Amino acid sequence: MRLLAPIALLVIALVAAISLDRPLPPADLVIIERSDCYTLDPQRMSYQHELRRARVLYETLVNLRASDCAIVPGVAERWSVSDDGRTYTFRLRDNARWSNGERVRSADFAYAWQRAMLPDSACDYSQLFWSIEGAEKFFQTRAALLANHAVKAKERAPTLQDAEQLWAETQQAFRDQVGIETPDDRTFVVRLTKPLAYFLDLCAFPCFAPVHTQTVEECVSLEPETGRLLQRHEWTKPGRIVTNGAYVPTVWRYKRDMRLERNPYYWNRDAVIAQTIDCRTIENPNTGVLSFLSGGADWLTDLGPEYKTEMLAERRAYLERFRGEIEAGLALGRDADDIVAELPPPAAGERRDLRGFDAFGTDFFSFNCRPTLAGGRVNPFHDARVRRAFALAVDKQQLIDRVTRLNERVASTLVPPGSIPGYPDVRGLGFDPTRAREELQSAGYEDRDGDGIVENAQGERFPTVDILYSTASPRYQNLALAMRDMWRRELKVDAECRGKDSKLYKEDLKKGNFMIARGGWYGDYGDPTTWLDLQKTGNGNNDRGYSNPRLDEMLEAASNEVDPAKRLAMLADCEQWLFTEEMPVLPLCTYVTVYMYDASKLKGISGHPRLEQDLSTLGRRAPSTETQEHDASETLPKAGLP
Repeated sequence: MRLLAPIALLVIALVAAISLDRPLPPADLVIIERSDCYTLDPQRMSYQHELRRARVLYETLVNLRASDCAIVPGVAERWSVSDDGRTYTFRLRDNARWSNGERVRSADFAYAWQRAMLPDSACDYSQLFWSIEGAEKFFQTRAALLANHAVKAKERAPTLQDAEQLWAETQQAFRDQVGIETPDDRTFVVRLTKPLAYFLDLCAFPCFAPVHTQTVEECVSLEPETGRLLQRHEWTKPGRIVTNGAYVPTVWRYKRDMRLERNPYYWNRDAVIAQTIDCRTIENPNTGVLSFLSGGADWLTDLGPEYKTEMLAERRAYLERFRGEIEAGLALGRDADDIVAELPPPAAGERRDLRGFDAFGTDFFSFNCRPTLAGGRVNPFHDARVRRAFALAVDKQQLIDRVTRLNERVASTLVPPGSIPGYPDVRGLGFDPTRAREELQSAGYEDRDGDGIVENAQGERFPTVDILYSTASPRYQNLALAMRDMWRRELKVDAECRGKDSKLYKEDLKKGNFMIARGGWYGDYGDPTTWLDLQKTGNGNNDRGYSNPRLDEMLEAASNEVDPAKRLAMLADCEQWLFTEEMPVLPLCTYVTVYMYDASKLKGISGHPRLEQDLSTLGRRAPSTETQEHDASETLPKAGLP
C-alpha cells in the first residue's frame, strides 16, 4: 500500500497535466503575435500588441472607431464640455457591465486613473494624465510622502500603521488636488488645467480604462518598509480577472496562447463578430509564416522575415494585373479589401496573402544636440548647421529603394502625412549635397589640406562620427552603414558604426553616449504633439538632449489656442521650423507594417494609418465558390493602387 500511494499521486499529477494541456476547441478567429502580453493590467500595458488586446478586454469612456479613428461612445453614452473647454462631464450608460454582471461605476474609473497617477504603479503613461487639474501635483505629493517615509525609516523601523497613515494622506491629497469627481455611479467629471484638443482621444487610450475595484484591491497591500502599494497580479489571471470589454480571457498559457471569449454582459455584445479568439504566440518569424501558410491562422500581425520584400513584390504583381478593376472600384468608394476579395486567385509569381500599411510611426536617427559629448569633448552636432548638413547629405529614396525595400514613404518631418485630420502637409529638408557642403563650411569645416577629411580653422579634423544602432534588426545596421557611406562621400567626414544589443543600446542612448543614434516613434494619440513633444526641454523621451526656448514657447502657445484649426496651423509652423532649421532628428521614412491575411477569407482589417485594429469587428467571410490558394490583401502600392 505504501508503494501504491506515490504511484497514485504521480498518476493524478499526470492526468492533471494532460488535462491542462488539452487542445482547445477551434476558435472563430485565430491570430498570431510575435510576443505575448507581459500583463493584462490596463494601467501597465504599453506594447502595441498588448494595447490591441486591451481595447477588447477593457472599454474606456469613449472608443476609437477602427475604420477612421473617429471618437465614438464607449462606457459613456454621452458627454458635455464646458464653455472654457476645461471641464468634461461623462454620463455612463446604465447597461455597462463587468464580466461578472456588476455595473461599471464612475468610481471604477476614478480608482483606475488614480492607480495610473501613482509613482508606486510603474505606469509608462502616467504623464498622459497630467493634463488633468492637480494630477502632476498629486504625483509629486505622493513621491514626496514616500521620500519622507524613507528618511524616517532610517531613524526607526516603520510599521504597517505608518504605511496606512501615509496612504490615508495620499487618498486625501487625491480628493483635494485632482480634478476628478464622481457625483453618482453614472456621472464622471474631469477638470483640466487648460483646454486640450485631443483629450477625448486620450480617454480612448487603454491606460484610461477602468478596472474592477474590488478584484484589484484583493491583490493590493502596503509595504511598511517603503510605504508603497504592493500590487500582486493574480487578479489578471483567467478565472479571476473581471473585464468590461467585448471579451474575457479564459485561458492564458504564457508564450503559447490566450483564448478570448465573448463577454456575455458586454452592452454591445450583438456587434461582436467572433465568439472566440485564439491569440497564439510564435516568436520565430519563419515559424509564424509557415503556420499561417498551412492554414493555422487568419491573421499574422507582424510579418518579420527579411524576405517579406520579395513577397510584397509578388503582391504588387498581382495587384498590377487587376489595376483597372481595382481603380474603378476605388473610384466608387469601395473598400480595397472588398475589391481584392472578389478578384481571381493569384497566378504563379503572384500573391495576395500580405499587406503593407503605412503606419502611424516614423523611422529616424537622432542627433546628439548636447554642447559636449560623453567624456567632455566638444560636440559638433550642438551646431544646427552641422545637423542640417548631415540631413541634407542623405538620399532617403536610395535608402528605401536599396536598403529597406518596403516602398515606404520618404519622411522629411515626424508626423506621418494624412494621419491627423486637418493637419497641414509639412515639408522639411530634402536631399541636397551641394547645400549640405555649404552648411558644413558655414559651420567652419572644409577640407583645407586636401587629405579628404574636413577640418576646422585650427586644422582639427572633424571628429569621427559615432553612429549607434541596435542589433535587434538587420535594418538598423544596414541603414547606419548606408548613411555612413553617404556622409563620407558627400561631406568628407570619417564615420564608424557601433552596434549594441537592445539593453546596452538604450543605456547609451539615455546617457547621451553617441553622436548619431537610431531612433523611431509610433504615435500614442491622434495629435501632432505626440511627436513634437519629444523635442521639448526635459521630456523623458528626448534622448537627443535637445533644448530650445523658442520651441518650448511655440508648443506652449499652441496649447493655449482654443481654435482647433489655428492650433494645428501653429503646430505645423512649429514642425516646419524644427525640420528646416533645427533638425534635432533626421526623419527617414514612415514605417510600413506588414500583415499576413487573406482578404477573401478575413474582413474587418482597417487601413487607417493609426492601425487601431478592433478584434471584435474582425470576422471570416463566407466561403467563395472559387478554389482559393493561400493569399491575402493590402492597400495597393504608392503608384496609385490600394
